[in-house]
Amino acid sequence: MTDRRYWFPAKRYGWSWGLPLTWEGWALLAVFVALFIAGASLFGSVPAAFWVYAVILGALFIGVCWLTGEPLRGRWGGDRRP
Repeated sequence: MTDRRYWFPAKRYGWSWGLPLTWEGWALLAVFVALFIAGASLFGSVPAAFWVYAVILGALFIGVCWLTGEPLRGRWGGDRRP
């Protein structure tokens, strides 16, 4: 069994991740928020460009969460896999 440390835990209910567990996860979240705000100020006058930027940034963030987070599956509160 591997001793893998997940950056993002799976939520107890539903199909997504929760708040970060490690400093790397918090750093990634901080960079994501900073880049999102920077993009809003940079592309604020061109809404279409901002939306393209936001979608690309969000896809990259989700990709890193997918690679570093706990595996996802539908959860309904009961069992928490270690």
